Amino acid sequence: MFRYFRTLRLFWSAAIGAEMEYRINFTLAALNSIGGLAGGIFALDLFYRNGAQLGNWSWEQALVVFGLFTLLNGVSLSFLNPNLNRIVEYVHQGTLDFVLLKPIDSQFWLSLRNASPWGVPDMVFGLGVITYAGLKMGVGAGAYLVGIVPVLLAVIVLYSLWFIFASLSIWYVKVWNATEVLRSLLDAGRFPVTAFPMAVRIFFTVIVPVAFLTTVPAELMMGQAGAKWLAIEAAIAIGLFLFTRLFWKFALRYYTSASS
Repeated sequence: MFRYFRTLRLFWSAAIGAEMEYRINFTLAALNSIGGLAGGIFALDLFYRNGAQLGNWSWEQALVVFGLFTLLNGVSLSFLNPNLNRIVEYVHQGTLDFVLLKPIDSQFWLSLRNASPWGVPDMVFGLGVITYAGLKMGVGAGAYLVGIVPVLLAVIVLYSLWFIFASLSIWYVKVWNATEVLRSLLDAGRFPVTAFPMAVRIFFTVIVPVAFLTTVPAELMMGQAGAKWLAIEAAIAIGLFLFTRLFWKFALRYYTSASS
């Protein structure tokens, strides 16, 4: 385990060092995050401007959900996009061979080889929105600490969904189209899942667990959900992660090098 942590430190220090050679990109990423944040809050405000509510959620409660969505988007930009989007490229070009030959777990290498600072503004702004909304509702520091666990579980769920779809590239050449569909579905996480019709709620809870990315962690953070929901989210996160391990091992049995 220590060897993997040391390898991870080397991976990320090299990747971030290379990315920071183009520092103007960080400024552009921050401006893009500010624009996305402003647009998202404006869209949310349209629902509340005339006194309406989204699924009986107050304005501050909905802001917590949106803040969690922004935070997870930052995690995606910093860790998921730089790594998982390249799996398709490795498969198509046959360079996955070199990954499989390395004396390191292939899923670990593919999932954590790169890191980017461009998602940091989204993570900072997301935490800022969550803190602001929590202060308006009188949420204590203990609630924020409790919220760390469901947020980490949400990251595992998000990673697992992306990795499963990326692994499909071993069979399907145009898997990128499917990932775009997944991205569109995950965008629904910016709103409380209870704001959708019942059929959509079931879909975003059972089929594609968007509810466990933002809505459930927000409820746990605000004390609106009990330990049962934390246990359910933990079971889903652990179950999906274990499934990604089995699915990746299964997919490699069907991998045929493009160079062979």
